[in-house]
Amino acid sequence: MWNMNYLLFVMLPGLVIGIWAQAKLHFAFSKYSQVPVESGLTGAEAARRILDSAGLNDMPVEEVEGRLSDHYDPSKRALFLSTDNYHGNSIAAVGVAAHEAGHALQHLHQDAMFNLRMALVPITQFASFAWMGILLLGFFLHLIPHYLLFAVAIFAVLTLFQLVTLPVEYDASARAKEQLFRLGLVRESERAGVSKVLNAAALTYVAALVTSVLELVYFIAAARNDRS
Repeated sequence: MWNMNYLLFVMLPGLVIGIWAQAKLHFAFSKYSQVPVESGLTGAEAARRILDSAGLNDMPVEEVEGRLSDHYDPSKRALFLSTDNYHGNSIAAVGVAAHEAGHALQHLHQDAMFNLRMALVPITQFASFAWMGILLLGFFLHLIPHYLLFAVAIFAVLTLFQLVTLPVEYDASARAKEQLFRLGLVRESERAGVSKVLNAAALTYVAALVTSVLELVYFIAAARNDRS
């Protein structure tokens, strides 16, 4: 299961792509977190205006600990923004906050891909948990006659989840930019900065998808070789 091919064709490329995506995000966020928006709005205020304009006046926008821990919780129907983005009035803070508000709009409008992603969350969580069991038992492979088939099934689920997540995230960013400019929350001169921050964040999801695909392809090939 764990051999040089796995290291060279799965772990190493996945690690490189992941580091590259995180570096792009760190650079973009660090740069544009130092550039204030001309409107002077904080991330929380920008998110509030977007939600209110969509009739989501009762949806809370709350502060949460952590860096880039921003997220929309569909079960609580609430937005959670990291401290820097909640209080910050930078292009990065407003862009990230608007992105999370974009997820709320997807939920409001019953976006098909957003709903599919929500439906996949429980099975994906189970698959991730099951994969940890496979890892722990990897040292005792003789106890799992069909472990490769389990691995293929698990990574098929994880890959499907990442495949669905990607368009959901890009759509949330598109909605964010549309609302930011429609409501006049950012200026045209700030468009490039908002796009760079949101595009860099999206690359992390691209990296996750590529890594999942590499894992899936590897285990499919390993399963076929094991049966031949």
